[in-house]
Amino acid sequence: MKVVSNEEMAALEQKAVAAGITVDRMMEKAGYSTAQAILSLKPPPKAVLVLVGPGNNGGDGLVAAHYLAKAGVKVHVYLWKRKPEGDRVLQRVQDDGIPLVWNQEDGELRNLRSLLAKADIVVDALLGTGLSRPIKGMLKDILCALGEERAKRRTQVEKSTIVPIKPSPPPKLKPFIVAVDIPTGVNGSTGAADPATIPADITVTFGFPKRGHFLFPGAEYVGELLVADIGIPPEAAADISLELVSSEMVRQWLPLRPLGSHKGTFGKVLVVAGSTNYTGAAYLAGAATTRVGTGLVTMAIPLSLHRILASRLAEATYLLLPEDMGVITPDALQILAERWPSYNVLLLGPGLGQDEQTVEFVHQLVKRRRNKGKVGFVSGGEGSPLPPLPPLVIDADGLNALAKLPKWWEGLEGVNVLTPHPGEMGRLTGMKSEEVQKQRIELAREKAEEWGQVVLLKGAYSCIASPDGMVYVNPFANPALATAGSGDVLAGAIAGFMAQGLEPLRAAVVGAYVHGLAGEMVREEKGDAGPVAGDLVNLLPYAIKRLKTGG
Repeated sequence: MKVVSNEEMAALEQKAVAAGITVDRMMEKAGYSTAQAILSLKPPPKAVLVLVGPGNNGGDGLVAAHYLAKAGVKVHVYLWKRKPEGDRVLQRVQDDGIPLVWNQEDGELRNLRSLLAKADIVVDALLGTGLSRPIKGMLKDILCALGEERAKRRTQVEKSTIVPIKPSPPPKLKPFIVAVDIPTGVNGSTGAADPATIPADITVTFGFPKRGHFLFPGAEYVGELLVADIGIPPEAAADISLELVSSEMVRQWLPLRPLGSHKGTFGKVLVVAGSTNYTGAAYLAGAATTRVGTGLVTMAIPLSLHRILASRLAEATYLLLPEDMGVITPDALQILAERWPSYNVLLLGPGLGQDEQTVEFVHQLVKRRRNKGKVGFVSGGEGSPLPPLPPLVIDADGLNALAKLPKWWEGLEGVNVLTPHPGEMGRLTGMKSEEVQKQRIELAREKAEEWGQVVLLKGAYSCIASPDGMVYVNPFANPALATAGSGDVLAGAIAGFMAQGLEPLRAAVVGAYVHGLAGEMVREEKGDAGPVAGDLVNLLPYAIKRLKTGG
């Protein structure tokens, strides 16, 4: 499913009109879908207040009010800046006998506050995606009144709650807020959020999800996102270069597992990872690689880590590398070079550390040349080339080392996968992580094109960018994944899927989705505070199983 900006959505609606799909018809489907989403809630709604603004967003809210009233729900409509002349959907609501309150007739918002106090659901159809300036004046007052009512009810719940002997589910916060298309105050293109914005519990968007649903801070206000079909043909968005990853897409891309397979069928991964201070990172990456179905995993690690890792990861084989005080040194290159031609993928980086010798090791590896005539760490020039590398997945300290090598991407062969978090992306680009976060989608796309690599920019709603300009948004934002080692698990999963035959972009998309789904399963079981990266590893096969069985 494509993800669009405000401008792209407007163009798609124009295409639909040119194809004979009227604006009224799209509005009817949008409002009906919103009403159905509300009617499906448990317990069923009793009193709904629809906040209606100007334009099509307000029209969608009026259509929803019509269908809610038709279903027997007690509905009130509160109108802000809505002109009645020629308003067909407003006239229908009046014909339905739904009580209307006009903002300009509501001194000090007394009627609004009274209606908010009685409502168990509030529909936000005030503004939609078209925010272009700070919210102020009467619109700000309306949103403040909504926020005050919710805060008041929260306080009442807290004061009246008797502490139970056994924990019980928290009461649903009222009024429950349903946003039409996007919460008022959130920009549909950028995710910018006005300070007056009130978080929604559910957002029902139309045709296609919007960029602002997945960009922070606006994404914090969306709640559960539902996408309703309003009749725009999917092929109309064929040229949109931003896509939301879906379970169906990943299910189709999962590697096949033929009955007559052997371990060689599912590929071989060489994991170059670990140091004395980061033993766990190597374990998590290697374990994840085995758990997504790789046929053979070899851990290329500093010699001193062998005993502890072998006791935890019995399924892997081991290639022990020269070290100095627990970190890999450039002397390891010759040993690795003799082995890597027989592997399908080389995973580089988890837990390597940033010791000067290790950084030099990474630089020589990606350039495929050993330095000769070294005195200390001063190179006397580059020696003979090493054998061609298999496709790479570069993560963590592999990326940190690359950031210290000018024009490092010129040394990479073919298309590989880079998996930076915002801090690592900042080091690779010379930007602050805060700047990275403000332009996640475009920065991932720009650098994937510049570097000729697949770039997976990690974080809530990870972005996976291809050198051809296509970007995929992973549909998971889960604080349970905000824990040390989660990225090592992701890197291992991607390497495993590459070894099983997926090209780099698809391996990154599938790996990110399976990793995110496993994270959701961890949250279901343990909550969002306290899970650790090791919890993810054992759930990777169950996430794959759930995808295959349509769960």
